Amino acid sequence: MLVLAVDTSTPFVTAGVCRLVPSDRDPQVDALATRVTEDARAHAELLTPHILECLTAAGLTPRELDAVVVGIGPGPFTGLRVGMATAAAFADAISRPVHGVCSLDGLAATARAAGATGDLVVVTDARRREAYHARYSADGARTSGPMVGPAAGIDADGVDHLVGDPVRLGEVTAAGHAAAGILEAVTAPDPAGLVTVAAPDLLAGTAPAPLEPLYLRRPDAVPPRRAAPSTALRGVRR
Repeated sequence: MLVLAVDTSTPFVTAGVCRLVPSDRDPQVDALATRVTEDARAHAELLTPHILECLTAAGLTPRELDAVVVGIGPGPFTGLRVGMATAAAFADAISRPVHGVCSLDGLAATARAAGATGDLVVVTDARRREAYHARYSADGARTSGPMVGPAAGIDADGVDHLVGDPVRLGEVTAAGHAAAGILEAVTAPDPAGLVTVAAPDLLAGTAPAPLEPLYLRRPDAVPPRRAAPSTALRGVRR
């Protein structure tokens, strides 16, 4: 099964094509092509070119794909919308299903593939000196989250590994939480991690649920208030 995976829940613009192979144990996910660029202001400009570059590198046409997977957050309002809208439009254009997965779950799967063991806490930047975070047990199950709040308040006691945004992880450790190690190379979910999370539904042929973004809080931008009528216009007939 050939799967396109994209994520824009972090400052990284991530796209990739993976081959998903069933197995008697855990499904095997092989990344055929990946494009990742760190630029929080260029999700809209870079995501579609990244997708097309991955297809070219993998020697595939869009219609050879079997499904699309997209990270649904949590993440900033604008960036998250770019990834989800692009994934939905691309899947619709080629008449393929699009599956949404929690981006923190994808980051946890990426960390496991990179060698993280035991209990795991994943952390991404939520701006405003806050972090999105979730905790996972040694068997990979999410035991808390996703949540948003000050990084210094994240409960990381007793975990074996921390992964995610370097600045927010520094705030976690500065607060005195002990952890066996930080996987510095793992800062965002990669395409293989996202596909790993979606693999059970993909292989079972489960119909995807409607895409629903995990914002966790209201967007920073709000509609402007309507101005009160000018006193100079009061009493003027129209």
